[in-house]
Amino acid sequence: MEYLNIDGQQFYNMVVNASNRLEDQKEYVNALNVFPVPDGDTGTNMSMTFKSAVTEIKNLKGEGVGVIAKSLAKGALMGARGNSGVILSQILRGISKGFENKEIVESKEFANSILEGAKAAYKAVMRPTEGTILTIIKSAGEAAVKSDARDIRKLMEEICNYSDYMLQKTPEMLPVLKQAKVVDAGGAGLLIILQGMYEVLERGIKSVEICDNVGESTVNSVAKNIGSQDIKFGYCTEFFILSGDVDIEKFKFELEPLGDSMIVVGSDDLVKVHIHTNDPGFILSKAVRLGQLSKVKIDNMREQHRHILEDEFSNKEELKQNLDREEEVKKYGFVSVSLGEGIKNIFKDLGVDYVIEGGQTMNPSTEDILNAVKNINAENIFILPNNKNIIMAASQAAELSDKNLYVIPTKTIPQGITAITSFNPNGEVEDNINFMSESITNVVTGSVTYAVRETEIDGKEIKEGDIMGLKDGKIAEVGKNVFDVCKSLLSNMVNEDSELITIFYGKDCEEKEVENFISELEDQYDELDIQCYSGEQPLYYFIFSVE
Repeated sequence: MEYLNIDGQQFYNMVVNASNRLEDQKEYVNALNVFPVPDGDTGTNMSMTFKSAVTEIKNLKGEGVGVIAKSLAKGALMGARGNSGVILSQILRGISKGFENKEIVESKEFANSILEGAKAAYKAVMRPTEGTILTIIKSAGEAAVKSDARDIRKLMEEICNYSDYMLQKTPEMLPVLKQAKVVDAGGAGLLIILQGMYEVLERGIKSVEICDNVGESTVNSVAKNIGSQDIKFGYCTEFFILSGDVDIEKFKFELEPLGDSMIVVGSDDLVKVHIHTNDPGFILSKAVRLGQLSKVKIDNMREQHRHILEDEFSNKEELKQNLDREEEVKKYGFVSVSLGEGIKNIFKDLGVDYVIEGGQTMNPSTEDILNAVKNINAENIFILPNNKNIIMAASQAAELSDKNLYVIPTKTIPQGITAITSFNPNGEVEDNINFMSESITNVVTGSVTYAVRETEIDGKEIKEGDIMGLKDGKIAEVGKNVFDVCKSLLSNMVNEDSELITIFYGKDCEEKEVENFISELEDQYDELDIQCYSGEQPLYYFIFSVE
């Protein structure tokens, strides 16, 4: 069948089928991660990001290509997880720009939209690396605009073929891929998406249903402090305005007398609004003049308040005191990402307001981070990602929020702890940013885990089940015994300037064995201060820091 153009329904089918294909093959993509650690999750991150995108369009059957692409981009933006997910969200954002205001698109318009996706992806990355997902989307864009095909089915075939050809060349571009004998995981995920889109045209598929198993938010549900029993504004009203022409400051000025807890934030063709008001209809009538409304949500906070009183707390007097107390706006707040009850409690003890569960095994989305920020009543909020694969999502959240959010680029749990212990509550924002960012450069991080597959990296042959010691993210030691690897790793990390060793042991460690290990270390490093905590983290037997 020939497709000289595609309409909204056909594009809907293409992207939904692509999402389903990626969900089916996410474990294959995960297995391509270069490091054989048990938290390789490129496929999971990309699939959850794309599922967030297609969930956004599930009620848009019959709309034009432009409307669907815009909503798709919005869903991906809010649901982006990990670096691969953030890059994918930017690809969809660029494609949406190419489809803007179009009911149907022909092959040249389709080709240009793929190229726009490539441009947006490269802009999102400070130091683009070839041999990654960036190379594949660039290849797809180049193949698209060079093609003479008028049939979009043929165009997609050429895009997929050239993207596959370039994916097979990624090991030549990145030596680490060649050593591990794999192609780039993010690029493979993108190719699956492109192939899923092509499949709809090739097979003439008329209808595709969205898989229901969309990943849930990793942010824990938190009891909301609603204020006093006499709530001034009773309806929590949230919605999106699909328009790129909203004067946000003017709209905020109009809404301000109508409620409180107001948030109005815009990005390209999307404006998100949150306000507590007594007349949601009046708010919506003002908003609908500015553009199409989406995901309207209105909650009766007085009713919620009654349920909390009746069901959530047994101590009614304590609850009443909490609800009656108005929380003052403080100068600084913190959001941190961590996994493991022990580490979470350490961050809480150090003054972190909200800890998002995630990190090594589950990267929180942009929306997860924004939801965490909502729970903090502070003028300035610092975000500690504590994982290099979360920094981009955190930065994206900072761009979308109308609060003063600052991302401290912590890549490990020890860096996050050092950053917050270096924080000066009486200092200025810029001074704290500089001081915390500088402090994390003095932290050497080690971690001990196990290999989930056989591979070879930096000349080290690794068998499935081997114990690996990582120093600042690179495999430094490989062995069969956890404590032997720990000792070798620490000897690699400690130097003549070292003063402090901090140890977090995981939930799979035996406490008596840990005590014996610490005793040996105290004898070996008798001039260093050694601190040990139960981190209760999964997958990683130990996390070390040396300062």
